[in-house]
Amino acid sequence: MIVTVTMDLIFLWGSLYRMIVRANLVLDRAKAWTPAVAADKARLNQYVAEVKFLRAYAYFHLVNLWGDVPLYVDYQTTLNNNYLPRSPAADVWQQVEQDLQDAEATAELPVTYTATDLGRATKGAVIALLGKAYLYEKKWPEAQAELSKLMAAPYTYKLDPSYDNLFSTTNQNSVENIFQIMDQQWTDYSVGSPYYMFGNGAEQVGKQTHTARAMEYGWNDWKNVYISQAAVNAFTYPNPEGGTPYTDPRAKSTFYGTAATGGETMYCQQCTTSGPEVYPFDAADPQGDYRWKKYEYYNLVEKYNDPKSPINGQVIRFADVMLMLAEAYIQQGVTGNEPLTLINSVRARSQAVAYTTLGDQAGAMLLLMRERQLELCGEQCRYFDLIRWGIAMQTINGEKAAEPGDGQQPFQPKHVLFPIPDSEKNYNPNVANGVKNGWN
Repeated sequence: MIVTVTMDLIFLWGSLYRMIVRANLVLDRAKAWTPAVAADKARLNQYVAEVKFLRAYAYFHLVNLWGDVPLYVDYQTTLNNNYLPRSPAADVWQQVEQDLQDAEATAELPVTYTATDLGRATKGAVIALLGKAYLYEKKWPEAQAELSKLMAAPYTYKLDPSYDNLFSTTNQNSVENIFQIMDQQWTDYSVGSPYYMFGNGAEQVGKQTHTARAMEYGWNDWKNVYISQAAVNAFTYPNPEGGTPYTDPRAKSTFYGTAATGGETMYCQQCTTSGPEVYPFDAADPQGDYRWKKYEYYNLVEKYNDPKSPINGQVIRFADVMLMLAEAYIQQGVTGNEPLTLINSVRARSQAVAYTTLGDQAGAMLLLMRERQLELCGEQCRYFDLIRWGIAMQTINGEKAAEPGDGQQPFQPKHVLFPIPDSEKNYNPNVANGVKNGWN
């Protein structure tokens, strides 16, 4: 496990900086070209804006995961000196903001793309990421102002009528998509591509289309994909209308489990290879009682039989934006109609019971935290939320201690940031010299 985690950190660090170097190269070449044709100039400006979005996206993850990191923003500097020391996190955040502000101000960056260009960064994606950055920096008024732009024209984002559709094989054209990894736009992955999880086997050369979005190989194939007991438990909570505990309807869209937990109890409901077939989920499976339904496609097949998935990965979607905007209001002490309407709109899509009030600021934040946990479960948001809210250690250790026969407290204060990868410390002495306690 330690080796696997270490290698994953090395690959993640390297992939993010690879994005940055490539972005810097494009920006460097863009400065050297002065198009004579207006259409070429417009396309150049569009590409520059898209590239700045991608560079900001990379630095957004680096600063959240590692804090102070080397800040490379000039390709020629990178060529002549790729041993930069770590820059303060505040400087990295400033660069994220600047890139996104520049991209948003680019008139040529489209609000929407045609079907042939789906997957490219739009102006809406830029605004969403900038608003998210402000939220993470606790710049509440700026986050509110930015995210509010996506609620009105020219933006036409809406909640998808079907929650399940967002994590299915047909999600690439959802009205809720703001930015996603478009698996179906890619059909020829080469070894080393950051877009897929498994390396090409001999039978898959030139055909690999797996983005890791179907939760690895799938629970009914490798039996290695689990949803935690803590996540399952979160879907049952005090009824907003009073009375007995309430089971959130999103449980059935999120995991396979038991009727008592609200999970889906049957799979392969739409199998058509030999007519409709339905299989009961075995909650007594000794490998684990609960398995992911979200981002799986066992509604279509009983077995995957190959590590591939045509499901696009959601990076930012409209429900996330609505909840971030609600949080921006609440963090400023506004707990009335504005955040209440946003939260209830997200809940209504899945027929969850509406709240009549959010209460005071502390109570409203607790409701908002739970809403993000349930709505975005399995979408790589929870960990970042716990870190930025300052409750990662108490939450993770509390959940771990609640597991039968465990009682461990695995999360230590230093774990708020990832360790600087050994590969970077061995390569860059200026980074290595700033690492404390062999960690960060």
